[in-house]
Amino acid sequence: MSQSAYIKFVQGSAVDALSLSEVKDRLNRYKEQTGLTGQQLDWDYAEAAFPYTVETKSGEEDRWFYLKGTTPQYNYIMFGVGTETNGEKTVSHVQVVLPDTATHGDKSKANELCKYMAKQLQAELKMFNGRTIYFNPRK
Repeated sequence: MSQSAYIKFVQGSAVDALSLSEVKDRLNRYKEQTGLTGQQLDWDYAEAAFPYTVETKSGEEDRWFYLKGTTPQYNYIMFGVGTETNGEKTVSHVQVVLPDTATHGDKSKANELCKYMAKQLQAELKMFNGRTIYFNPRK
C-alpha cells in the first residue's frame, strides 16, 4: 500500500503555496547544495545524495511528477500539489507519495527531502508514519 507525507503551508510559513515547477526548483536547489558539499569534500556527493532523475508523464505535467531512481536501491518517489479545507481555512500542501514498489532507500530519501523542504519553507510536515514535525513558528 502506498504511503503519503504532506508538507502543509500553515500560518507562519514562508510561502502560502507552491506550484509543481517551484517544487522542482527546490529539489534542484537541494541537488546543487549537495554538489557544493561534494566539491568541498572532493567526492561526488550529489550522486549519492540525489540518486534520481525528474520525470513527468505525458498529459500529467500540471498535476504531478516523479523521481526515478538511477541505481537499484531506489525506484520511485512521486510529488504533487493540492489544497485541503480545514474548517473555514484552505491549506495548500505538497504531497509526497511512496508507491507500492518503493524501497527502503526511497523512504529514507523521501523523509530527507521532506524535512529539507519543510524546514526551508517553515512549514508543517506530516510524515509517512503519521507524526507531525512543526518547522513553522508557533506561539
